[in-house]
Amino acid sequence: MIFDHQAYFLTIKSMRRNKMRSFLTSLGIIIGISSVIIIMSVGAGAKSLVVNQVSSIGSNLVGVLPGASDPNGPPAAVMGINVTTLVNADAQAIKNNIPEVVAVNGYIRGSATATWREKTVDTSFLGTTGDYQDVDTKAELTDGRFFTNEEDQQVSRLVVLGSSVAKDLFSGSSAIGQSVKINKENFKVIGVMKERGTAGFQNQDTQVFIPLETAQKIMLGIHHLSAVRARVVQGADIQKVVSDIEVVLREQHKITDPKEDDFTVRATEEALKTLDTVTNALSYFLAMVAGISLIVGGIGIMNIMLVSVSESTKEIGLRKAVGATNSDINTLFLMQTISVTLLGGVGGIIIGIVISFLVAVVAQALGYQWDFVISLSSVLLSLSFTIIVGLVFGWYPARQAAHLNPIEALRYE
Repeated sequence: MIFDHQAYFLTIKSMRRNKMRSFLTSLGIIIGISSVIIIMSVGAGAKSLVVNQVSSIGSNLVGVLPGASDPNGPPAAVMGINVTTLVNADAQAIKNNIPEVVAVNGYIRGSATATWREKTVDTSFLGTTGDYQDVDTKAELTDGRFFTNEEDQQVSRLVVLGSSVAKDLFSGSSAIGQSVKINKENFKVIGVMKERGTAGFQNQDTQVFIPLETAQKIMLGIHHLSAVRARVVQGADIQKVVSDIEVVLREQHKITDPKEDDFTVRATEEALKTLDTVTNALSYFLAMVAGISLIVGGIGIMNIMLVSVSESTKEIGLRKAVGATNSDINTLFLMQTISVTLLGGVGGIIIGIVISFLVAVVAQALGYQWDFVISLSSVLLSLSFTIIVGLVFGWYPARQAAHLNPIEALRYE
């Protein structure tokens, strides 16, 4: 038997009478699908951020962080653990003993408040050496100069301002030669950095640069480093350089067994692969968690379809009395369930894309090189999953409707 259009919309009548109930029932599908889309898009955006960050600082860099790590895992320092095993002498040893290394910088960071007259700016300071621009070749100044290694060794109170800090404090007037307070210590401004945005996961425009020895001895009262970065000559074997740095640091730290390393040496490309693995695993895990709401939504869909079967019992009995087969009724309710889940799925996809776009816009407005990425595979996967949910959770209500006795159905009150 071939049904007319009214047959397909048989169960929709009850759903139209309960629009809010139908919406709330499909809400699980909408939330689940939008969550999957958002998570996959944010994961792809995070990957693009990592790639763009590596490109911005250069691929021929080798980083050293304090603390050991698993070969495929992040260093202890990245996990927020305070490790003090890396010192200035380590950076100098790398520079003196490895020919392929053309420049080395030690770093230490701290939070700060910069004050000039009655103006105050919350910022952070980066303690580094005079070789900073040799390692980070894209760090340029718009005014003044950077401090030298000699001035660093003299514990000079000199500061180079990030472009945003200079703008906030001096409102466009020249900052060179002015005296500013950084955490109540007086510093002379000798340079202003060119506007750069976020590089190496740090907004370069909202920080200030001071000599490393000054940062350690005056600002923080420490002698260790947060990190060391080394620029390698173009064309050099990066993995060989990494191995050579490990050998030098073991000699510095008097380590004979590599298993006892208290440092981590990674090339930027190697770090990119590690971060890519971590973001992939995290994205898929979170997508699976978001998929749980799809199961909850599917149970809700099954519930509403069972109610629809109950409310349409007489109509089903009438259809069967005039010749509708079990297969016709079964197909009718399955199509109805799939339609409901598809509507929820499409709504979820649209909401997910919109929210993912807003996340990308906000990230870009904050200065991050974040790409808006929506993969066709994630959309197709979401649509396929909604159909599967419709089939799985619609099968039982459809079977219940198909096996109704027409005589008893017609008598149903």
